[in-house]
Amino acid sequence: MIASSPHMAKICPITNKGPKKAGKYANRTRATIFTPVPKKYKLPNLQTKTIYVPELKKSMTLTASNKGFRTIKKNGAFAALTKAGIIK
Repeated sequence: MIASSPHMAKICPITNKGPKKAGKYANRTRATIFTPVPKKYKLPNLQTKTIYVPELKKSMTLTASNKGFRTIKKNGAFAALTKAGIIK
């Protein structure tokens, strides 16, 4: 069974970027005695925007990472959303 985390749903549907665990040690902690510190989560830069898909003649609200929106701008909305499986 996978433990549920508050960061599990924060995934970009286009690039599949999700949260990553990162260490959280200060240099002074390393220099003195070892004190265990919990891991820190680095979250993707998720934004919510409304984009227009001319092939479907409608707008849709999408939550994706900044890199995902750059991919949409480069490849076109219909092609990027079809490849990601959002539009069938």
